Amino acid sequence: MHGNPLYHWIALAISSVLILVPAIAILSGWVPPWMRRHTGGLRPRAYGLLCLYGGMLANGVPRLANASYDVVMVSAAFGIGSFVSAGVLFLLSALKDNRARG
Repeated sequence: MHGNPLYHWIALAISSVLILVPAIAILSGWVPPWMRRHTGGLRPRAYGLLCLYGGMLANGVPRLANASYDVVMVSAAFGIGSFVSAGVLFLLSALKDNRARG
């Protein structure tokens, strides 16, 4: 086992509530009240949240499945790539917000 599975289940449950639900809500057209003034980059921000969630899945699921060391390392590399792409999408959304204001 790769650590205590309870910690991985807790992390996946919390990320599902805090990351996946707002991303799906934004993509379906609902904008949270605190984001209503930042309407320029909502879609890249939602896709960035989905990338964060994908990184959480890529790092947590193989450990929960008790996969081999090689599978865990490959999925961790995919998770890091997913986190980097989320960062790029968040930067793009900030740039779109700045362009929409000015």
